[in-house]
Order: sequence, then structure tokens, then C-alpha cells
Amino acid sequence: MPTKRRANRVTIISRIYAPEPSAASLRLQALADELVRREQDVRVLTSRPPRGIRHDAGTAETVARWPVLRDRAGYVRGYLQYMSFDIPLFFRMIFGRRADVYVVEPPPTTGTVARVATWLIRRPYVYYAADIWSDAAQMTGAAGWVIGVVRRLERFALLGAATDLVVSDGVISRIRTMAPGARMSPVGHGVDTDLFAPDGPRIDDAPDIVYAGTMSEWHGARVAVDALAILLRSVPSVKAVFIGQGSDRDALEASAVAQGIADRVTFLPPMPPEQAAAWIRSARVALATLQPGKGYDFAVPTKLYAALAVGTPVAYCGPEPLRTTIVEEQLGASAEFDAEAYAAAIAGVLAETDGRPDPHLVDWAHRNVSARSVAARAADAVLATVASRRGARRGAGRASSH
Repeated sequence: MPTKRRANRVTIISRIYAPEPSAASLRLQALADELVRREQDVRVLTSRPPRGIRHDAGTAETVARWPVLRDRAGYVRGYLQYMSFDIPLFFRMIFGRRADVYVVEPPPTTGTVARVATWLIRRPYVYYAADIWSDAAQMTGAAGWVIGVVRRLERFALLGAATDLVVSDGVISRIRTMAPGARMSPVGHGVDTDLFAPDGPRIDDAPDIVYAGTMSEWHGARVAVDALAILLRSVPSVKAVFIGQGSDRDALEASAVAQGIADRVTFLPPMPPEQAAAWIRSARVALATLQPGKGYDFAVPTKLYAALAVGTPVAYCGPEPLRTTIVEEQLGASAEFDAEAYAAAIAGVLAETDGRPDPHLVDWAHRNVSARSVAARAADAVLATVASRRGARRGAGRASSH
């Protein structure tokens, strides 16, 4: 009687994981769910979430958490914070349970530690290249030597992976430039269309406009605050809310106060995805911004996909080709990176929506950016890495027997 092959052991490594809200958390949770559905043995090495975010053991994957340093906003962001995760990670990998394959989420410091550790234990890893961190570092105005170090670490992590999971053509192009020879598996961007769905709880007395997600340098969300100040001159009844954290959040709040719109624009802390979904589906328009010309034009704000999945039209401000896509696919309105133009785009969406979910947007999201389909492609690449390694070992074994 044939014996059942043991499940592959897959370990996901990330400084941030569900239920802590972030795009990384959502895509990694979706990948873990997909691998569990395929009866794989999934383990996650991650950090303890910040205070106020509860986590339980009610998931099919095994989650091992480690305390880390966090910044004042409660985020694992900054080199000391990364080191507080990466240094213990090395020993967790070396002395912990061995996996057949490791899936590694950036930053590049984590990728570097994972490459060294997997080399020592003779295991492959897959690197989740959702964006290019060295480009982001350049946007922040970091010193040249810092950018150079991050670039070398990122190249080291990309080239050492059995394959890199890449989310867009723009990321593919950047990797080909900075790490020629890196092996890549395109998987796309996605959002959990079960969690971000048109049906579900809504917020009483909800704001008309919502910005839900990170407010960092490369997002350039300051243009959204400036646009709202312009919009409120002609439509003073409009209310907006910004949900999330990031390096620019304090500056955005200060700008709202300085422009006299703090009574109409509210800032809320990060919240679990299901709560964020309620705010987004309750709004009439969702905002997404991306600052152009900083070497990061290829990125796609995941908050945009979340809005479409719940049926809320978007007003996007940033570079091409996303502006054209939004217009051609009738997903809302878009504008160049200019406050006046963005205010007009937001006003246009507000004039055309009644606040009810738009079935066209929901259908588009399911067809194009479902996290389940993205996770399926990522799982295929991860398990193909295991199969390839086993095939190579069997081939080496047969060769040595002759």
C-alpha cells in the first residue's frame, strides 16, 4: 500500500504579519492560507504585534512570535528595529525546525540574514520582492553611503533566492537592472476580496472621503491634504478621514491644522483590516497617492485595490500608467501630482457616486486583483522550488551511485 508523502515544510519569515495591518501582512496571510489549503505544513517566524492589536492561535499555520523594537508609531521601521528582528532571526533559523523552503519578506537586511542562514543549513529560500527598498531609501533623502549599502544588501538577497516573487512589470524591470541574473516569478498584486467585500459592517455618520494605509515619503499624501483644502472652499460640508501611520503622518496633521481644515479632516491610528474595510465601504470616494519622479513610479498603492474590492471608486494622484488604467477601466478619476488637479478629480467622483457599492468595481477587482489568485501563483512558485531541489538531489544521488 503506497505511503502518503509528508507535507512540505514551508516557513514564512516576516517582521510583520497578521493581524497587524499592512499590505505585507495581507499577502503573506493569503499565501499561508493557500499553502494550508494544499495541505502543506506552514510555520511563520514573525514579531509580536504592537499593543492594542490582539493575536490568537486560531489559524491553521503555526505562528512563532518574537519581541522587537518599534518606533514611536508602533511600527518596525528603522535599522535598529530591523536588527532587533534580524539578529534573533538568524539563530531561530539555525537552531529551529528546518523547513524545505523559506519565504522571506523584505527588508533587504532580513533577506541578507536569510540568505546566510539558508546557505549554512543548505535550504532554498524564495524572496518576496513586492517593491524595491533601495529606491525607497533614495526617496527619503538618505545619505549616499546608506543607499549604497541597502542596494548591495538587496542585490545579495535577490540573487541568492531560488526565485523572487515579483508583483509588477515595473519591479521586474528594476530587478533586471540592479540584479541581472536574478530568477523571477511574476505573481501580481492582490487584495483579500473576502475581507474587502461590498457586504459588511458600515460606519455610522461616515466621512465622504477616506485614505486608508501608509503615509510615507514615497506616497506623497501631502498632496491629498492640499487638495482637500481646495475642495472644502467650494464644498465645505465634505468630511475626510486618514487611517494609518507612516513617516509623513505628523506633517499631514500639521498641514491640516495650518490650512484650517482640521475640523473636517480626521486622523485615526492603524486598525485591523476588517475595521478598515468598514470605513472604506462607507465612504463615497477613496484616495490613493504616489509621488512621481523619485525612482518609485512603478509602485501600486494597495489601498487602491482594497477600495475597488468593496465597490468604492478611487481618486488617484500620481504617475502613469496607473492614471490611464483608472480612466480606461472606469474605476474612478485620476490626476497628475498637483493639488488643484487632484481636488477637481475628487470633486468629480463625489458628484457621480451615491455611496452605494459599485458592482463594476467589485467585478473588476475579483477579475484582476484577487489575493487568492496572487497567492495561488506564489504558492506554485514556492512548491516548485521544493520540487526542483528534490529533483536535483535525486539526480545527484543517481549520479553518485554509478
